[in-house]
Amino acid sequence: MSAAAEYAGRGRALTLLAVANVAAMSLWFSATAVVPALRAQAGLDATTASLFTSAVQAGFVAGTLMSAALNLADRLDPRRFFIGATLVAAAANAAILAVDPTGPVVVALRFVTGACMAGVYPVSMKLVATWARRGGRSDMGLLVGLLVAALTVGSAAPHLFNALGGVDWRFTIVAASACVVAAAAIVRFVAIGPHAVKAPPFAPGAALKAWTTPALRLANLGYLGHMWELYAMWAWIGVFLHASFTLRVADPGAAAVYAALATFATIGAGAVGCIVGGAVADRAGRTTVTMAAMAVSGSCALIVGALFGGNPVLLVALCLVWGVAVIADSAQFSASIAELSEPAYVGTMLTVQTSVGFLLTLLTIHLIPPLVGAVGWPFAFAALALGPYLGIVAMWRLRRRPEAVRLAGGRR
Repeated sequence: MSAAAEYAGRGRALTLLAVANVAAMSLWFSATAVVPALRAQAGLDATTASLFTSAVQAGFVAGTLMSAALNLADRLDPRRFFIGATLVAAAANAAILAVDPTGPVVVALRFVTGACMAGVYPVSMKLVATWARRGGRSDMGLLVGLLVAALTVGSAAPHLFNALGGVDWRFTIVAASACVVAAAAIVRFVAIGPHAVKAPPFAPGAALKAWTTPALRLANLGYLGHMWELYAMWAWIGVFLHASFTLRVADPGAAAVYAALATFATIGAGAVGCIVGGAVADRAGRTTVTMAAMAVSGSCALIVGALFGGNPVLLVALCLVWGVAVIADSAQFSASIAELSEPAYVGTMLTVQTSVGFLLTLLTIHLIPPLVGAVGWPFAFAALALGPYLGIVAMWRLRRRPEAVRLAGGRR
């Protein structure tokens, strides 16, 4: 394949993959986005509201553990894996319309949706890695950053559907399921890149290398610090903004729409952070970008509560900064794992990383409601700062290891 043909093929494959991921990831928060409407219309309680998100996380952990143990991301055609997983997830999400939206069946359906996402997120990163350049001209950070930007926009999309759909929460569920069916159709046209390696034999102990290899362990610990904050922020920022706007806007309907739009903007702004963070990391280094992003996002977690109930413009402005910083480093943890792993098991190592990260989010997502009850919204998010600050320590230690020369073509 000529250089020009490879470049054109890469652009087409990555564009299609990004579009497919925007569509597929709309499922992640499809039920979370309608929590305010269900609270108003059906009396949804706080515990069940938490389960709408944490059940997806639990399902994702279960799915990724199975995938990692069986090396599925490295042994199966990633496109077929993606298509099968997304079609099942779309059906599970649509089934919410046929049951009591506040009952336990919805939680079970959300678990199935999360399990299927194990065939989307880590598999997509593996596909991206097959197209990334290595060595001194490495663009791994940018390419994975573009993918995570797509995932971020997809995660934000239900909040936009919610705003456009007004008070009818069913619109959000239908729109998300339709998007995922479209993702399954798109990904079948995504080509696998020239840096793909032959599928390895089944190796049941391969997943353990993520923790027995020092450099991989530190990169994963940094990722855990990042994940301590990320999904708790994404899961509850909409409720936080809705509660804050309700104190400032007389019309409850208008407050709900403004909160949905602000939440979409806050989460969606992270796409900018992913792309810029990826481009900078390829030139300045993975650990540099991850430590800087975690310092900013952790600081935002500490101070955002001080603006609760205050000027909406200032609050949204800070939330936009937080939204950019909280996800700007995410792709760089994945890129680090891809660069530090054995090529044949990149998919498995990425699956392990996402599995342990999302397992941690089960704790932090459920941590926020009792904190709100105990200390109120002005202080509840401050607990999320602990993760990124500890993540900085892990990435600093990785930076000092000799294996770090494999990051970003030697730029650490």
